[in-house]
Amino acid sequence: MIAAASAPAWLGHRRAAWLVAALFTGCATPPPGTEPPVFSGRLALQVAAQPPDAAERAVSAHFDLSGNASRGCLELSTPLGTGLGAARWVPGEVVLASPGGQRERFDDLDALTRGLLGEALPVAALFDWLAGRPWPGAPSQPLAAPGFTQLGWRIDLARAHAGLIVARRDAPPAVTLRVQLDGPPQEPRP
Repeated sequence: MIAAASAPAWLGHRRAAWLVAALFTGCATPPPGTEPPVFSGRLALQVAAQPPDAAERAVSAHFDLSGNASRGCLELSTPLGTGLGAARWVPGEVVLASPGGQRERFDDLDALTRGLLGEALPVAALFDWLAGRPWPGAPSQPLAAPGFTQLGWRIDLARAHAGLIVARRDAPPAVTLRVQLDGPPQEPRP
């Protein structure tokens, strides 16, 4: 389910909501060369209001994430299982597809999230963060509480035992990503 903070925010950020939804739905078969893990669960993304938008952007959906930072697939669906969209990536290309067949191409995952949300989200690091560890591609610092900081994000693992992982970035605009995993990583689907 995609939820917006308010009707005007939804109308003003339709493309951003479509991107996040499309990132997470519709990869019937993973791209060649994808590898475990496969993460599944629910996510909620909030981007704080900032001028000139002056409206918070919020999206929530069920997701499946497979592959790795180089080759993978991110799928989104409603709680009832209706596909919202899908993103597949291989080195040098990301393809975003809607259930209606529309396709958009991007050079990389940062370009995809920046183009649609106005903010680059660390999708490459997400695989490790969901596994409860820092991404090996950048320095990290442990926190006093369970978790770490990396790439300007604070990764809260205090409830990781229950499948909840929260990533926050305080730099303007503030961004919060909450992920409730359905269980431990699974093997990729055939």
